[in-house]
Amino acid sequence: MSDLTGTKAPDFQSKDQAGNPVSLHDLKGKKVILYFYPKDDTPGCTAEACSFRDNYASLQSSGYTVIGVSVDDEKSHQKFISKYELPFSLLSDTDHSIVEAFGVWVEKNMYGKKYMGVSRETFVIDESGMITLHIKKVDTKDSTGQLKELLHIG
Repeated sequence: MSDLTGTKAPDFQSKDQAGNPVSLHDLKGKKVILYFYPKDDTPGCTAEACSFRDNYASLQSSGYTVIGVSVDDEKSHQKFISKYELPFSLLSDTDHSIVEAFGVWVEKNMYGKKYMGVSRETFVIDESGMITLHIKKVDTKDSTGQLKELLHIG
Protein backbone atom coordinates (compact mmCIF):
# COMPACT_ATOMS: atom_id res chain seq x y z
CA MET A 1 0.00 0.00 0.00
CA SER A 2 1.12 3.54 -0.64
CA ASP A 3 2.17 6.06 1.99
CA LEU A 4 -0.93 7.18 3.89
CA THR A 5 0.64 10.34 5.36
CA GLY A 6 -1.76 13.26 4.95
CA THR A 7 -4.90 11.12 4.74
CA LYS A 8 -7.69 10.59 7.24
CA ALA A 9 -7.08 7.46 9.33
CA PRO A 10 -9.69 4.75 8.84
CA ASP A 11 -11.99 4.56 11.86
CA PHE A 12 -11.89 1.23 13.62
CA GLN A 13 -13.44 -0.53 16.53
CA SER A 14 -11.89 -3.45 18.38
CA LYS A 15 -11.20 -4.79 21.85
CA ASP A 16 -8.03 -4.46 23.87
CA GLN A 17 -6.37 -7.24 25.86
CA ALA A 18 -8.94 -6.84 28.67
CA GLY A 19 -11.94 -6.95 26.34
CA ASN A 20 -12.55 -3.19 26.56
CA PRO A 21 -13.86 -1.59 23.37
CA VAL A 22 -11.48 0.83 21.65
CA SER A 23 -12.22 2.94 18.59
CA LEU A 24 -10.36 5.68 16.78
CA HIS A 25 -13.42 7.88 17.32
CA ASP A 26 -12.95 7.52 21.10
CA LEU A 27 -9.33 8.66 20.71
CA LYS A 28 -10.22 11.87 18.89
CA GLY A 29 -8.38 14.78 20.48
CA LYS A 30 -5.35 12.58 21.28
CA LYS A 31 -2.14 11.98 19.34
CA VAL A 32 -1.92 8.25 18.67
CA ILE A 33 0.96 5.98 17.69
CA LEU A 34 -0.74 2.96 16.13
CA TYR A 35 1.74 0.23 15.39
CA PHE A 36 0.98 -3.01 13.57
CA TYR A 37 3.02 -6.12 14.20
CA PRO A 38 2.79 -9.74 12.99
CA LYS A 39 2.60 -11.88 16.15
CA ASP A 40 2.84 -11.74 19.94
CA ASP A 41 5.99 -13.06 21.63
CA THR A 42 8.13 -13.53 18.51
CA PRO A 43 11.68 -12.09 18.44
CA GLY A 44 11.07 -9.07 16.18
CA CYS A 45 7.68 -8.23 17.68
CA THR A 46 9.06 -8.53 21.20
CA ALA A 47 11.99 -6.22 20.37
CA GLU A 48 9.57 -3.67 18.91
CA ALA A 49 7.15 -3.85 21.86
CA CYS A 50 10.00 -3.56 24.36
CA SER A 51 11.33 -0.50 22.51
CA PHE A 52 7.92 1.13 23.00
CA ARG A 53 7.87 -0.04 26.63
CA ASP A 54 11.33 1.35 27.38
CA ASN A 55 10.45 4.73 25.83
CA TYR A 56 6.81 4.86 26.89
CA ALA A 57 7.20 7.63 29.50
CA SER A 58 8.95 9.90 27.00
CA LEU A 59 6.27 9.27 24.33
CA GLN A 60 3.52 9.85 26.89
CA SER A 61 5.10 13.09 28.12
CA SER A 62 5.17 14.24 24.48
CA GLY A 63 1.40 13.65 24.38
CA TYR A 64 1.24 10.33 22.52
CA THR A 65 -0.99 7.34 23.22
CA VAL A 66 0.66 4.08 22.09
CA ILE A 67 -1.48 1.22 20.79
CA GLY A 68 -0.28 -2.01 19.22
CA VAL A 69 -2.39 -4.08 16.82
CA SER A 70 -2.06 -7.69 15.68
CA VAL A 71 -4.44 -10.45 14.69
CA ASP A 72 -3.72 -12.34 17.93
CA ASP A 73 -6.58 -12.82 20.38
CA GLU A 74 -7.07 -11.13 23.75
CA LYS A 75 -5.63 -14.04 25.73
CA SER A 76 -2.42 -13.99 23.69
CA HIS A 77 -2.14 -10.22 24.23
CA GLN A 78 -2.64 -10.66 27.99
CA LYS A 79 0.26 -13.14 28.16
CA PHE A 80 2.49 -10.91 25.99
CA ILE A 81 1.76 -7.83 28.12
CA SER A 82 2.33 -9.72 31.36
CA LYS A 83 5.55 -11.40 30.22
CA TYR A 84 7.18 -8.14 29.05
CA GLU A 85 5.40 -5.66 31.37
CA LEU A 86 4.00 -3.63 28.48
CA PRO A 87 2.32 -0.43 29.75
CA PHE A 88 0.11 0.17 26.69
CA SER A 89 -2.89 -1.49 25.09
CA LEU A 90 -2.81 -4.14 22.39
CA LEU A 91 -5.82 -4.47 20.15
CA SER A 92 -7.06 -7.84 19.01
CA ASP A 93 -7.95 -7.78 15.30
CA THR A 94 -8.96 -11.40 14.79
CA ASP A 95 -11.40 -10.46 12.01
CA HIS A 96 -8.64 -8.51 10.18
CA SER A 97 -10.85 -5.42 9.83
CA ILE A 98 -8.22 -2.97 11.11
CA VAL A 99 -5.23 -4.49 9.30
CA GLU A 100 -7.21 -4.50 6.07
CA ALA A 101 -8.47 -0.91 6.55
CA PHE A 102 -4.89 0.31 7.03
CA GLY A 103 -3.58 -1.85 4.16
CA VAL A 104 -1.17 -3.86 6.28
CA TRP A 105 -2.71 -7.31 5.61
CA VAL A 106 -0.37 -8.30 2.80
CA GLU A 107 1.06 -11.23 0.91
CA LYS A 108 4.36 -12.33 2.41
CA ASN A 109 7.00 -14.77 1.26
CA MET A 110 9.10 -16.97 3.54
CA TYR A 111 11.38 -19.68 2.20
CA GLY A 112 9.52 -19.55 -1.12
CA LYS A 113 6.13 -20.05 0.52
CA LYS A 114 3.57 -17.28 0.02
CA TYR A 115 1.05 -16.49 2.73
CA MET A 116 -1.01 -13.59 4.07
CA GLY A 117 0.16 -11.74 7.17
CA VAL A 118 0.53 -8.41 8.92
CA SER A 119 3.13 -6.00 7.61
CA ARG A 120 5.10 -4.28 10.38
CA GLU A 121 4.13 -0.62 9.96
CA THR A 122 3.58 2.37 12.23
CA PHE A 123 1.11 5.23 11.89
CA VAL A 124 1.06 8.50 13.82
CA ILE A 125 -2.43 9.99 13.96
CA ASP A 126 -3.04 13.56 15.12
CA GLU A 127 -5.83 14.90 17.30
CA SER A 128 -8.14 15.39 14.31
CA GLY A 129 -7.70 11.84 13.01
CA MET A 130 -5.23 12.62 10.21
CA ILE A 131 -2.22 10.39 9.58
CA THR A 132 0.81 12.63 10.02
CA LEU A 133 3.45 9.91 9.66
CA HIS A 134 3.45 6.44 8.10
CA ILE A 135 6.55 4.29 8.60
CA LYS A 136 6.64 1.33 6.23
CA LYS A 137 10.14 0.09 7.10
CA VAL A 138 10.18 -0.20 10.87
CA ASP A 139 13.45 -0.70 12.74
CA THR A 140 12.30 -3.48 15.10
CA LYS A 141 15.13 -3.06 17.61
CA ASP A 142 14.81 0.75 17.75
CA SER A 143 11.29 1.49 16.57
CA THR A 144 10.89 4.23 19.15
CA GLY A 145 14.23 5.85 18.31
CA GLN A 146 13.17 5.87 14.67
CA LEU A 147 9.85 7.50 15.61
CA LYS A 148 11.42 10.05 17.95
CA GLU A 149 13.84 11.12 15.23
CA LEU A 150 11.06 11.55 12.67
CA LEU A 151 8.78 13.31 15.19
CA HIS A 152 11.64 15.45 16.57
CA ILE A 153 11.05 14.26 20.13
CA GLY A 154 14.00 14.55 22.51
